[in-house]
Amino acid sequence: MTGPEFGERAVYLARHDAVVLADAHVGRGEASAVSLPLGEREDLVDRLGALAARFDPATVVVAGDVVHTFDRVSDRSLGTLNALREVCDGVGAAFELVAGNHDVALQSAWEEPVREECVLDAGATRTVVCHGHEAPSTPADRYVIGHVHPTIEIEGDRRPCFLRGEGVYRGADLLALPAFTRLSPGVAVNDMRTGAFDSPLVTDADRLAPVVVDSDAGEAGEPLRFPPLGEFRGLL
Repeated sequence: MTGPEFGERAVYLARHDAVVLADAHVGRGEASAVSLPLGEREDLVDRLGALAARFDPATVVVAGDVVHTFDRVSDRSLGTLNALREVCDGVGAAFELVAGNHDVALQSAWEEPVREECVLDAGATRTVVCHGHEAPSTPADRYVIGHVHPTIEIEGDRRPCFLRGEGVYRGADLLALPAFTRLSPGVAVNDMRTGAFDSPLVTDADRLAPVVVDSDAGEAGEPLRFPPLGEFRGLL
């Protein structure tokens, strides 16, 4: 299977011509009275725009926890989602939303389908994108999830990371994405054991290898690949 190409808190699956990100948590800034220097909407739109310009995908998938608040989706949050959709429209990409545990109110607020899973087929290869809080119903060669918000901490510096494992869930590969929102501190996975991940797809945490993208290195920066967590813990 063709390996993923890592971007800033998102991944490009070349075989499917799809960019996948997770845990945008649109509206978190509004709900918590916390804002980034450019504002939440501008930050999300700018970074998705950079991914769209870099990869020119046919599809962009948000793998759950699209919005932050459970009970309602504010007009401001809908405006942000529409701005993200406009980024996708600008490169001719479909904009697919997958429901996460936060997205209780999203289905009724969003005018297009919100899927439980997004199935990406390419010949003999199938990737299923789901949030990761529940077991998927569709068999696949690879599962891409959010929900975990993984980071690794090295010498006091916490960095968002991907977690990648081959054949670790039902014999399929697993890729857990960092939170796309920069308002989430994330969860340091250095010492986490399997049960602490709160995802039925994480069945053996020791086999998951962290991958870190150095956002300061630009597009030319090579991802930093670490040993699986079972080995990584002993190096710290």
